[in-house]
Amino acid sequence: MTLDDAVALSLTPNLHRIGLTERLLAGDPHLIEQASRCRAEAREVRLRAEAAGIGVIAWNDPRFPAGLLMIPDVPPVLWCRGDLHALAGPAIAIVGSRSASAVALEIAARLGADLAARGVVVVSGLARGVDSAAHRGAVARGRTIAVLGCGVDVVYPREHAALARDIETRGVVASEFPPGTPPLPFHFPLRNRVISGLSSAVVVIEASEKSGSLITAACALDQGRDVMAVPGNVLSGRNRGGHALIRDGAKIVETADDILEEFGWNAPSAATAPGGPTDSIETTCADPILAVMRGGEAYELEMLSASAGIDGVGLLPRLLELELQGLVQRVDGGRFMRSARPC
Repeated sequence: MTLDDAVALSLTPNLHRIGLTERLLAGDPHLIEQASRCRAEAREVRLRAEAAGIGVIAWNDPRFPAGLLMIPDVPPVLWCRGDLHALAGPAIAIVGSRSASAVALEIAARLGADLAARGVVVVSGLARGVDSAAHRGAVARGRTIAVLGCGVDVVYPREHAALARDIETRGVVASEFPPGTPPLPFHFPLRNRVISGLSSAVVVIEASEKSGSLITAACALDQGRDVMAVPGNVLSGRNRGGHALIRDGAKIVETADDILEEFGWNAPSAATAPGGPTDSIETTCADPILAVMRGGEAYELEMLSASAGIDGVGLLPRLLELELQGLVQRVDGGRFMRSARPC
């Protein structure tokens, strides 16, 4: 499937999303037929976007985030502004109330800054409140990804235009919706599944019982991601949704170390670049993933998961770490192969 085919699918109204990832990987001829109907329009949209400084990467591009290929309804493309390297790093989502308390805003900014300083990419939705606080904290210390429910050239809310520009300097503003798409209400639940799909875990800060953040948490659970929550004041009622998550088994988060320890990301070396935490060469050369990969062969995520005996939730972060160390590389279709670099 070509880039313009993938763009055409993203323009297709009422695209059937059930099992879309599997159908794309299998080369479903019905999808190719759908794409052919607006391929010319797709090319025009892509060229206009590129002229405006907006990039687009298809689901089968090696730069496409591998985590999104593990969800059942992958976006056919991502439209992006900024540094695409941010899409490759280990990532944690931080979401929460739009009308957050001062304490919640402070916690979000601190977690965002501390995670980014340790090489973890912070993912959120550029919304008011917790989302924007997490982005601001992260962009000051490292990388962050803002996932929009509109086109990347239609920043919503408008007062975050300057923040979006700051994010582009060290991270990415991304959307599955083509440029010019307005922020319609039904776009945001779709946006939420991309936020969780890009991340190894979703951290919820101050969510009421009807908070949209709980939709992101539900997406994370459906995708096999971890859900974590910051406890809050039991008297205000602002965090009843977050406390419900904790009662259901969500890990309690007080500091960035609580998140890092969960994934074994707690000991990055001083020489680690902003791409993410790494282990020593001696550790990675004995890695069970590398042990099952033969040179010159490309492996799908499911194949690696079965061969290495690591479930999908644990597999992806480890693959990203190995990629950052130059020991594996991504190829077309979201597959991975061992690099030529010796251990």
